[in-house]
Amino acid sequence: MPLRNQRERTLDRSHLDGKSILVTGGTGSFGRTFVSLLLHEHQPRRVAVLSRDELKQYEMRQQVGDDARIRWFIGDVRDRERLWRAFDEVDIVVHAAALKQVPAAEYNPFEATKTNILGAQNVIEAALDRGVERVIALSTDKASSPINLYGATKLVSDKLFTAANAYAGAHSTRFSVVRYGNVVGSRGSVVPLFRQMAESGAIPITDERMTRFWITLEQGVRFVIEMLEVMRGGELFVPKIPSMRVVDLAAAIAPQARLDVVGIRPGEKLHEEMISVDDARRTLDAGRFFVMQPDAAWWDVTHWAEAKPLPEGFRYTSDTNTEWLTVDELRTMADA
Repeated sequence: MPLRNQRERTLDRSHLDGKSILVTGGTGSFGRTFVSLLLHEHQPRRVAVLSRDELKQYEMRQQVGDDARIRWFIGDVRDRERLWRAFDEVDIVVHAAALKQVPAAEYNPFEATKTNILGAQNVIEAALDRGVERVIALSTDKASSPINLYGATKLVSDKLFTAANAYAGAHSTRFSVVRYGNVVGSRGSVVPLFRQMAESGAIPITDERMTRFWITLEQGVRFVIEMLEVMRGGELFVPKIPSMRVVDLAAAIAPQARLDVVGIRPGEKLHEEMISVDDARRTLDAGRFFVMQPDAAWWDVTHWAEAKPLPEGFRYTSDTNTEWLTVDELRTMADA
């Protein structure tokens, strides 16, 4: 089911117009871009920002101004009662809240579990109880064949949101997941780190062979909005995005800096993966993106009848990707 072009989607915005939309983790990098795009390109009835940090909400409020459509909710996805109240009369939920720093999750596993897994369950149950129409949860490439706790908690979260469609029963609430790779300009991105380290004349590289998927914040936000329109409930959507070599990124940001190879860190992969060989057997090629179908009796395979099955042995990894970013393209994206 190929998507229409961007101009057609901008002109026809009926899936968001007049809707009450809430984003968890709304003061994060994704949330800020998502809210800004909603307010400038769409006509939602209300946009609710839910996050834990009052200072970040204050700072974000200074950026977006006093738009009467925005509501600011202090709250944590760990608190089911707060979600139940916040989801009142909400039509669409985008779940972006997570503890995503790999070392922090390894050192604080209980906290990562409470936010990324129990928080996902709370979002699901509140959405069902409140009659939310559609929920999309953000995933990560680290959730495919995970080797660190962060990736493992996000894989569990993905499974919870997919299975939530069975819990919905006669309710109209539908749940889907979007998974993509490293985001240019997000908090914790390697770009500001490389720029800071370049001042010393040397950039630390864990391995010269390392590759990553690469997507901009705006591209990620637009993809989520598109999937909100086409989702049936149960899909895990993966955009087709380019790969980059970490050494090329270093060359784009600081061409004169020396590269110091420091070795792969605990919980880090040499190459990232978004679709494993086993998951590929139930994944379809829908043109500009992949659709991973749930392995469930309730799933209607005719939902994506126009999409094509993937070839046997297919896997979507950053090192076997067919699309690659050049140094010049990386420099343009990093400076955007």
